[in-house]
Amino acid sequence: MPFPKLTVPAGALTLAALAAITSAPAAAARDQIRIVGSSTLFPFATVVAEQFGRTTDFKTPVVEATGTGGGMKLFCAGVGIDTPDISNASRRLKASEWEMCVENGVGAITEVEIGFDGIVLANAKDAPDFAITRADLWRALAEAGEKPANWNDVDPALPAERIEVLGPPPSSGTRDAFEELVMIEGCIEAGKEKDFCKREGREIRRDGAYVDAGENDNLIVAKLEANPVALGIFGFSFLDQNTDRIKGAGIDGVPPEFENIADGSYPISRKLYFYIKKAHVGVVPGVAEYAALFLSDQMMDEDEGALIEKGLIPLPEEELEAMRARVEALEEMTGEGLH
Repeated sequence: MPFPKLTVPAGALTLAALAAITSAPAAAARDQIRIVGSSTLFPFATVVAEQFGRTTDFKTPVVEATGTGGGMKLFCAGVGIDTPDISNASRRLKASEWEMCVENGVGAITEVEIGFDGIVLANAKDAPDFAITRADLWRALAEAGEKPANWNDVDPALPAERIEVLGPPPSSGTRDAFEELVMIEGCIEAGKEKDFCKREGREIRRDGAYVDAGENDNLIVAKLEANPVALGIFGFSFLDQNTDRIKGAGIDGVPPEFENIADGSYPISRKLYFYIKKAHVGVVPGVAEYAALFLSDQMMDEDEGALIEKGLIPLPEEELEAMRARVEALEEMTGEGLH
């Protein structure tokens, strides 16, 4: 079989060791890393992939923004050259996805936490400033709510403009996180029962006030510029990279800024991940080396790291060191604690 499942002892995966175990016949099956998943992680993964191609003897990995859910379906489909090596995720692997992976022979997975990201609500740079609470966001966007037409129907202090929010589709990890951190929490803050909020309150209205704008966050930015009364939902990194075009809204009185996400005061933040298919390490050249570069000081240094400059909020140093050790050992996740 071209993709045998590998058992590699902890500490064995130095760059030299990996170079030694990569056989020429296996490498001939596919000699370029394939990465799928989150559109939020796409710019981060692209930076690492381009640097990887420039500074190593490996080819530049192919990175696709399929959305977190779409990426996990591809990743968990099986082992072999037609399946991805790494899947990016803007939320943790779901229990149902883990079960799908295991059923398809992809049980040997290394989970890597890379940092934090905030989910932002933003509008065009020239539009009026916008600030809102999670409770009012829920009232504005809930399928189970009253479905108001205008923002000032939610709160007279909000603009007298039609509610129009451009956001990610159900396949997106950003959408999952928005439902968890805004819709459920906003529903509870609006005084609804917790069971109702988790069951029905998380659903986003489907009458046109919320527009599924696909996985292309750059397209949302362009649409916000064309429509100054609209608001968009995406990861903080896209706001950080487009401050000349858009601006973020305050949530619960806290602006979406790097420091506020890093210290936990911004209420809509989440961890970011990527997942390594262990069976492909040593078969598709460079998988572990790419992961090591992702977590390196070159990418993660708080002052000069390329990913930090792109808007990634880094892990605390101890957690980052733990992730580096996890990648070095290709530590396998167990599926425990997934939801």
